[in-house]
Amino acid sequence: MLGSLRGGRALRTVFGLAAVVIVTVAVCIAVLSLADAPLAVARTVVVLGGAAVLLGFLIGPILTGASDQLDPRRFGVFGVDERQMPWILALASLLSVPSFALLAVGACIVVLAVQLGAPWITAVLVSLIGVLASALAARIGMALSALLLPERRSRELTALFALAVVVVAFPVAVFLASLEWDGAVPGPVAVVTTIVGFTPFAAIPAFPFAIATGDVVGAWVSGIVAAVTVVAVWLTWSWVVRRLLTTTGRPAASRERTGLGWFALLPSTAFGAIAARSLVYWLRDRRYIVNIVVVPIAGILTVFPLLVAGVPLYIAALVPVPVMALFFGWLPHNDVAYDSTALWTHVASGVRGLPDRLGRLVPVALVALPVLAIAIPLTLAIIESWYLLMPMVGLAASLFLSGLGLSSISSVVSPYAVSRPGDSPFQQPQRSASRGSFGPAAAFIGTLIVSAPTLWLFVMTVITDGIYNPLTFWIGLSTGVVILALGAFAGGRIYDRGGARLMEFVETA
Repeated sequence: MLGSLRGGRALRTVFGLAAVVIVTVAVCIAVLSLADAPLAVARTVVVLGGAAVLLGFLIGPILTGASDQLDPRRFGVFGVDERQMPWILALASLLSVPSFALLAVGACIVVLAVQLGAPWITAVLVSLIGVLASALAARIGMALSALLLPERRSRELTALFALAVVVVAFPVAVFLASLEWDGAVPGPVAVVTTIVGFTPFAAIPAFPFAIATGDVVGAWVSGIVAAVTVVAVWLTWSWVVRRLLTTTGRPAASRERTGLGWFALLPSTAFGAIAARSLVYWLRDRRYIVNIVVVPIAGILTVFPLLVAGVPLYIAALVPVPVMALFFGWLPHNDVAYDSTALWTHVASGVRGLPDRLGRLVPVALVALPVLAIAIPLTLAIIESWYLLMPMVGLAASLFLSGLGLSSISSVVSPYAVSRPGDSPFQQPQRSASRGSFGPAAAFIGTLIVSAPTLWLFVMTVITDGIYNPLTFWIGLSTGVVILALGAFAGGRIYDRGGARLMEFVETA
């Protein structure tokens, strides 16, 4: 078994090294190919790419929880002078596969910058400084991860980090990929490039290209910011090394309980406990999983009947996102019934209604937000109408948040019997009464009614080419937030007064 484990690790190492080599070669080829592109295009790609690399080296270790082989605490027992340790570790950090990849890409950027008119001495110095800054940023990220976050990173925390990256990075990537460059930099991208080039994340790669373009003011600003950035990174690294060498680990880290998953990650409150339990159910019970999977599929399938009926693609493509937002908000309308006998833990422990209502909405939010963050930019990229970004976000927020609020009331007012844990999610038990069917219908129709003003404004925005953009966004967001708050409070009050009735229901349904 030990031999197979070592063989598996060696195989993963080989595949990882091969992936780094392939990516590095591809990036180098892409950078060298920019020599035939206009100077503005090359500057945009290098500046934005440099910012992404430095940011990735800084937050990558925090997201993944990677252990630092050059952790200063490993060398504290050798009596090394703490004033020399930052220099020693900084030089040692350059002897790594990521640093070699950065050096290769940096050499290609030097060739590109010189071909486009930058002085070769400036290009070489800036490239070396950029590699060193990225390497130190990775060291700082690992040190901050060791100081501020648990030593044994849970999969749940890494999953939350990954969801945050998806929600932020994917829409930006789709937006940039959808732009038609045609040999020139689009206006919004040029503005963003200029702004990013004046920030610590991209001032270093922006400096030689500002010189190549003859932008004296931009070169001075980028140069000053780059110099301040290098000094700040070095001072931060020196402080981190001194901090790690002169302080002991937090007692909380040594006493941390492992194996609790979401319960260890979320707050130790009634809301946190219910949210953690709901997350465990939603991610393991196939009844919940089926509901999660069906919603995106149902949203996408609505396009095909509309196309067959002759609806233009521009209009049909706008339908899936509101449909998915509506059904995601409607999913918790019967969450009490899915609890089965587990509801007694809430009632017996005296949990108040508001934490119960809000805690149960956490799993749906963690699933719906990334899905909608991916679906909205993809839809706008397909129809090439980015002016609808704010209206579509407002409409999705209204449908999703209003659905959550009304579902929080429906689930405690009129729950209905569902399949037992372990049974097929498509199996529906017999019901002795039909009154339970009115609650889901009321939540569904009520969501459409309260979102009708936002839907009307969205339609008017499509017709009038964006006149109602801000109004649609703010009306939709306000509607969703208000209905969610009112629904959570109302559902919480009903839950407080009807705990015995709900217990009787889950025991007999």
